[in-house]
Amino acid sequence: MKSTSSLNALHTRPHRVAIFVSGNGTNCENIIRYFAQSTTIQISLVLSNKSDAYALTRAKRLGVPTIIVSKKDFNDASILLPILQSNDIDFIVLAGFLLMIPNFLIAAFPKRMINIHPALLPKFGGKGMYGHHVHKAVKAAGETESGFTVHWVSDVCDGGEIIAQYRTPLDSTDTVEDIAEKEHQLEMKYFPSVIEKVITEAF
Repeated sequence: MKSTSSLNALHTRPHRVAIFVSGNGTNCENIIRYFAQSTTIQISLVLSNKSDAYALTRAKRLGVPTIIVSKKDFNDASILLPILQSNDIDFIVLAGFLLMIPNFLIAAFPKRMINIHPALLPKFGGKGMYGHHVHKAVKAAGETESGFTVHWVSDVCDGGEIIAQYRTPLDSTDTVEDIAEKEHQLEMKYFPSVIEKVITEAF
């Protein structure tokens, strides 16, 4: 919990956001660019558990500090929390981050950490449901629509309170790749503005 002086400081500086990412980072780059000129929200850190995540390259090109944290260190409160504290992080966005979130981090950022999931939860969520696995499951189920969900992070995988969902119709002829592309275009269009709204309302 932040002290009174820390909370007062939030009114005199931008809200500092960390993006956690494990992969290519198209969402990460899109978010950084969206807030590049913002005076109220600043992308201050990109954290990845993968040293070869291309998201790190994207962030560096755009002047955002990056850090690699191994799975072991990510689950160690004495290592992870000081990293976030030293960067004055107020809010966390999970954008294609594949590690389970430890309870100590959820407790440290109550209603200050959100995740994006590439399906319309509660369908197609939970263990093993990420990336292409989700779109394959959507296709196999014969769904007539898909989309993405933004939700608060809780101790249940993909089980946190839903904040927003965006939908796109599917055709029976759509391939798994078509479904993935339709869903991804929704993310590119709407995810940054959802982040902006959530952070604005949170502080």
